[in-house]
Amino acid sequence: MTSTIRHTVVDSPYDPLTLVAVDGVLSRIHMTGQRHRPPEETFGTSDPRPFTEAVRQLDAYFAGELTEFDLPLHLVGTPFQLRVWEQLRLIPYGETRTYGELAEALGNPAASRAVGLANGKNPVGIVVPCHRVIGAGGSLTGYGGGLDRKRRLLAFEAGEQTADETLF
Repeated sequence: MTSTIRHTVVDSPYDPLTLVAVDGVLSRIHMTGQRHRPPEETFGTSDPRPFTEAVRQLDAYFAGELTEFDLPLHLVGTPFQLRVWEQLRLIPYGETRTYGELAEALGNPAASRAVGLANGKNPVGIVVPCHRVIGAGGSLTGYGGGLDRKRRLLAFEAGEQTADETLF
């Protein structure tokens, strides 16, 4: 059976977001200039219909009214990546975890580097909050959407600014 792939582009305070769905289920969110962004030919046909609930929840998040997403997701990754992404969803809004803490939660304290690599391949940033993961000692390290976006998302969730304010 062939999957149906659709996409739409929505505005956000962090530049346009491209949402991609497989068989009507959100599978990817891409930011402008993001690392690991696949070619646009893989985004399927433009069609906003599968994204009504995702757009509603993203809008509520950016308005400061939603702190936890409740969306079905179609995630494709290795078993380890899927476990990491599930751990990311457990990090509460406004809080951070280190790569080491995630590795420990997964039962392998020596896997912080592997956790970082899986975190960097997260296909649905913001909804699966990979921006909440920081380096040991609190340093901001890698983010596929760029460290400036990561800094802004963390400041927004900490209540230090609104979603459309910048720190520059």
